[in-house]
Amino acid sequence: MHAQETTFTKLVQGEKQYQVPLYQRTYSWEREQLQQLWYDVQELVEEHSEGRSPAAHFLGSVVLAPGRITAGGMQRWLVVDGQQRLTTLMLAFTALRDRHRARGAEQKADRIHDLVLVNKYRSGEDHYRLLPTQADRDAFIACVETSPKAGGPGNVGAAYRFFLTVLTEGEESGGEAWTDAVETVLSDLLSIVEITAAEADNVYRIFESINNTGVGLSQSDLLRNYVFMCLRTRGESVYRNLWLPMQELLGPANLELLVWLDLIVAGNSRAKQSEIYRDQKRRLEPISTDEAALENEIAALARRAERLVRILRPERELDPDLREVLERLSRWGGQTHYPLALHLLDRVDTGQATARQAAQALIYAESYMVRRLLAGLSTMGSNRVFMEIAKELEKDDDPAEAVRRFLSKNRTGARAWPDDDAVREAIRARPFYKAGRGTQRFQVLRRLEESYGGSEPVDYAKAHLTVEHVLPQRPAHQWLDLLAEEAEDGQTPEELHTSLVHTLGNLTLSADNAKLSNHPFRRKQEILDSSALRMNQAIAGRERWGRAEILDRADDLAARAVRLWPGPVAGTVPADDEWTGWKELRAALLAMPAGTWTTYGDVAALIGTHAMPVGQHLAAKAGVHGAYRVLTADGRVAPGFRWPAGTESGDARTRLEAEGVPFDAAGRARRSHRLTSADLAALLGRDLDEESAPPTPGDGAGQQSAAARFETQLRDNQTAESVNGVLSALRFWEGQGGDLAYGRANETSCFPTAPLDGAPGLRTTWPLGIYPVSGTVEVVFQYLKRRPPFDDEALRRELLDRLNAIDGIGLAEAKLDLRPSFPLEVFAEHGEELRAVLEWFAHTVALTNRR
Repeated sequence: MHAQETTFTKLVQGEKQYQVPLYQRTYSWEREQLQQLWYDVQELVEEHSEGRSPAAHFLGSVVLAPGRITAGGMQRWLVVDGQQRLTTLMLAFTALRDRHRARGAEQKADRIHDLVLVNKYRSGEDHYRLLPTQADRDAFIACVETSPKAGGPGNVGAAYRFFLTVLTEGEESGGEAWTDAVETVLSDLLSIVEITAAEADNVYRIFESINNTGVGLSQSDLLRNYVFMCLRTRGESVYRNLWLPMQELLGPANLELLVWLDLIVAGNSRAKQSEIYRDQKRRLEPISTDEAALENEIAALARRAERLVRILRPERELDPDLREVLERLSRWGGQTHYPLALHLLDRVDTGQATARQAAQALIYAESYMVRRLLAGLSTMGSNRVFMEIAKELEKDDDPAEAVRRFLSKNRTGARAWPDDDAVREAIRARPFYKAGRGTQRFQVLRRLEESYGGSEPVDYAKAHLTVEHVLPQRPAHQWLDLLAEEAEDGQTPEELHTSLVHTLGNLTLSADNAKLSNHPFRRKQEILDSSALRMNQAIAGRERWGRAEILDRADDLAARAVRLWPGPVAGTVPADDEWTGWKELRAALLAMPAGTWTTYGDVAALIGTHAMPVGQHLAAKAGVHGAYRVLTADGRVAPGFRWPAGTESGDARTRLEAEGVPFDAAGRARRSHRLTSADLAALLGRDLDEESAPPTPGDGAGQQSAAARFETQLRDNQTAESVNGVLSALRFWEGQGGDLAYGRANETSCFPTAPLDGAPGLRTTWPLGIYPVSGTVEVVFQYLKRRPPFDDEALRRELLDRLNAIDGIGLAEAKLDLRPSFPLEVFAEHGEELRAVLEWFAHTVALTNRR
């Protein structure tokens, strides 16, 4: 085998083709992996744009084996390992090419197309420089050929849409020069090790050996080995007295975290956790022959270890004010605040700051994160903000005021710290329930509840509280009748419900979700009034619960929020700064798979405004990608829709039909292809709806109680035929050895679950969720793609096809990554066919468990 370092464009230059063998799995990179790659690309772009000479970023290896040479002399290569990286970069270049074309840079677009993506003078499959597995091939070729179906469902389409989104957003602020810098980075600054096998090598054996490697040395292991190689005479005592106690105190993972934080606090704000050893070795090399100096460095690291433990376990902090804010930040989750917190504890312990100053500085940090969550701003870039603080703070500054000034510097844009007005407006209008992680939403509501100052503090560790919607997510007719009284002209009760249901004014904490159920407000009042939480008692004191009450409560919570989380230094926001909601709108439309549509109301609910301003913005803003996919509430192209000047022409309906959206004779798009605000939120990478996720099957008493609630709700809301069909199917599932799990929301959903063996952290999987009040069955592709064996896209497609063979289901292929639904009545009409699908699902999971 031969190995050499190269770049992506050098790897693919010339007439050649890379074929992914059939024994390899389909393309599987998802948002998490794509975002990490994009984060690395952004760093290199920033360095390149600032005139520095960035070092190449090592992307990984690609193992190739020679295939047959075509009659015309074109070399084919089998991709033994590295197909995920190759496919990802190819998709990044397809999106980059399309961005060039969108702004009229045809020559740049043609260069990428001809020199990177295709063999210009070849035809058929030989035309493409990368040929993925059969399952991915059509989706990949659609992107390369810019067909109407480019960016459809599945991981290939999602990756293309991801890159199209980040490139479009970056170009809005950085212009053509920024896009050119991205091309330079993708072409020349991503380092790849090309490993070429000989013709006689057994390529499958190579593939097996690469993917069955042992556990390698961690970054901290490498650093330890280097340090003690240098400590030739003092090594034993330093290890016994300093390193070993530090290692035992932190454990392997946190030791590596410490070594990374040590670099950041020392001023290296660009330190990467994947390159700790390289950066620490470079820092220590000048003193590598001075054993006393090296021992001092290890002693300083050991002292920082004690401080890191106070961040990880705040109960060890002695100062009560500092301990309280560290506890809140710990409950918030993540490591964003770690660099600042460690720097502040350094200063407190060395007498350069007081504990009160450090606590106030961390309150500003907490406020920065909470206010951004409330305003719906992305967490992308927040880590970098806190990594940069340490080197910006002067030693003689009051750290609290210094942190506030630093965080206030970027009043607008990606790093903005929202002011009081922005927070108030966001709390009134934005779907808070779809923002951030569930633990973070809970902490915001907990802090708001604590602001009421109840005489008996709630024991949150024992209360088992969850976030609850007062106006239910799936409202019964009584709720819609109430909302109809308050709907504006041209607004349906359903649209008003969508705009209100997930806002902070409609959310509370409760341990009685099951009791609250989908009851009218009078019944909820009785339950909330008996709650120990003051915010629930305040809700119970209302006469009714509609739009006016939700907005009034939102204003009260907003007033509390701006007091609890102090804002930036007073200043003027530039008058021409664009509202963040419009940026979010554009990101949502870019994220939509080909073959889907949405409504003005759904987009409005997503970004926290109303349908009319959305329509006005799309009409006035030229060149918004995918604007033709936004239709009226009944699925029609808006009468006033016009293509932006100089872009496309023709009929919007024709374009949608080419992408795969069916229309009826009256000109209405099929509803099964519509994306709701929840679907759009999922495509933007927001948390899954936790209330829709089934719990692990519980104990006997809890399970029986949930089962009884589910059956009661089913009988109260559905026909006898549907009830019998559903219960018969569930009994069949249990007869096949499956379990039933039940949701914890007010509508007690039911999930037929199967045990899942050998998947770390995952105990069960399930094909669908049954909702007894709303009368729908959700097919949970969104969850299945994270659980074997249905993390294989081909199996999810097979499940889709098997379900669609049943009359009355008709799931849209474009929703393969979401949670499409079909009517509950189908159980009554086609119970036997549905049971056959469930049996196939259980059998497929069982085969995986036996492997």
